[in-house]
Amino acid sequence: MTAPATVATCSVTSCSYNHDGCTAYAVTIGGTDSATCGTFVSLDARGGLPVASSHVGACKHLECVHNEDLMCTADAIDVAGDSASCLTYAVR
Repeated sequence: MTAPATVATCSVTSCSYNHDGCTAYAVTIGGTDSATCGTFVSLDARGGLPVASSHVGACKHLECVHNEDLMCTADAIDVAGDSASCLTYAVR
């Protein structure tokens, strides 16, 4: 098994886990119409780890070229936009 993909960048500043990068322990890539960060949460509080060192815990998009057994095999992903889109997502 390879190491989980890291969250290289996240520019979604409205997410409570974004402190100069993703501080969630792990993110899930979900969404029904597009690949989006299912861990995204917009609250008045900030949460997560003290440093930005998140990785992808699961990916629900079987059609993505990086998905193997519901795990992301990319070295790293980038998340951006109002809907917290996974910019590394690519259809097989």
